[in-house]
Amino acid sequence: MNRAELNAKYEAGTHAVIEALGDYKHRDLDSKHPEGWSPRQTIHHLADSETNSYIRLRRLVGEPEGTLLTGYDEGAWAKSPTLGYEVLPIEHSLALFIAVRRASLDVLKRLTESDLQKTGIHSEVGKYTFDKWYSDYTAHPFDHAQQIARAFEGQL
Repeated sequence: MNRAELNAKYEAGTHAVIEALGDYKHRDLDSKHPEGWSPRQTIHHLADSETNSYIRLRRLVGEPEGTLLTGYDEGAWAKSPTLGYEVLPIEHSLALFIAVRRASLDVLKRLTESDLQKTGIHSEVGKYTFDKWYSDYTAHPFDHAQQIARAFEGQL
């Protein structure tokens, strides 16, 4: 895939989540499919994941080769009562998810060939390339859009 196609697919991931939510105000955001989180938990997770993605992208572009990219314990974040994955409304997290993806897409469209050659060191997986970044954050929202759709099945 060329970069324009990668960027288009990245952008489509944002829309997949929005479409999966549909008119979520009239649905049970706490319904769960046995395979995963509720739509509420998923949206809060996506906001947190995308903000981490946003920082990783900028660190890969703006910092010296081999910069450290830290992981985070998404399961612990999801269980934290203070972070509110199970109780907070989703509006702010949804807006954050959309805004961060749009801001990252602005950067992705400006990447140079030199930028694409840069690598970082991820605290959990080691060497981290732009190919890995694209792969991870392009597929991620599609996976969660399917999870949201499965949780909503039969609730129309």
